[in-house]
Amino acid sequence: MLRLKGKKCYLRALESEDLEFLYELENDTGIWEISGTIVPYSKGVLKKYLSNAHRDIFEVKQLRLCICGPDGDRKGLVDLFDFDPKNNRAGMGIVISNPEDRNKGIGQEAVTMVMEYAFSTLGLHQIYVNILEENVVSCRLFEKLGFEKIGTKKDWVRWGNSFKNEILYQKIRP
Repeated sequence: MLRLKGKKCYLRALESEDLEFLYELENDTGIWEISGTIVPYSKGVLKKYLSNAHRDIFEVKQLRLCICGPDGDRKGLVDLFDFDPKNNRAGMGIVISNPEDRNKGIGQEAVTMVMEYAFSTLGLHQIYVNILEENVVSCRLFEKLGFEKIGTKKDWVRWGNSFKNEILYQKIRP
């Protein structure tokens, strides 16, 4: 049975009321390294994005969901991206915005719900994630959820004057 509601969080579509949250998160330079962002987003651009967020994953090849705590407060975002219906695969990304909300099982529950949705509803055969090698917490999370490390991309992400390795994980539908 598909669940988009768990004990620690629930997932919902983005709403126009999420503009401020999205603006703060997308412009948080502390996560630019993992998101691949190098320039700030304007509220106008994000407002336009939100006005199209309802579009079907088969059309736009991505799905972004808001992770909310039981009381409705926004905790972060989880994405399916590079959706490829021909090969039945997609990438996944997650961010929990407030460091105080991390390592409390919220991310694990959100990823589990998205995996169930991707495998059962979308019929995906596989999901992959790209994680910086130094992000040990995220590596452990995805390994715990059955993702297999299939390779390391050497010097893949440039940040400042240095390069970092990125690990590719993959989960094949059980």
